[in-house]
Amino acid sequence: MSDATPSEAPKVAPEDRAENGPFDESEANPVRPYIDLGGIKVLPREGLNLRLEVEEQTKRIVAVGLDYVGSTLQVQPFAAPRSSGLWDETRDQIRAQVRQQGGRVEEREGPLGPELLAEVPVTAGAEGEAGKRLARFVGVDGPRWFLRGVIGGAATGDIEAASKVEELFRSIVVVRGGSPMPPRDLIPLRMPGTPGSA
Repeated sequence: MSDATPSEAPKVAPEDRAENGPFDESEANPVRPYIDLGGIKVLPREGLNLRLEVEEQTKRIVAVGLDYVGSTLQVQPFAAPRSSGLWDETRDQIRAQVRQQGGRVEEREGPLGPELLAEVPVTAGAEGEAGKRLARFVGVDGPRWFLRGVIGGAATGDIEAASKVEELFRSIVVVRGGSPMPPRDLIPLRMPGTPGSA
């Protein structure tokens, strides 16, 4: 028996998500030495640099940036309903946003499921000449959470770099926590080594 109403979007995730990630906290290997960032845990690896992206006004951490194999991966975990997914709707929003900025976007089937490949206009250089930046938007609906990733750099075109960054994305553990949260709220992130509010 399903409690899904016709208007609810289905969850979008690789069929082997529970085995190969991104993982729910309940599915993760408890003995692995994860870097604990609150809403997500990241497995350290050679050559991986981690950046926390902080919102200026509120000083809260809004995303985790991972630099790896000449690529960047920005991840954000969001609360989601138990029975429906957010990735379908989120893709529509990203598509509209990119087009509004004058960029181009195409949807394709990637190793993680449907993803968007976007060409986003950027202002670069001291003279402010315009350039274009490629970005891949990926997303996975998990149990009561949604993990969004933005891939830039080598992994937008180089197959080897792409598979390493996809593997990095899949190694992430999402820690949803038990407290009630409205869907689409960012699951709180924190500096590694700071005590959790759990």
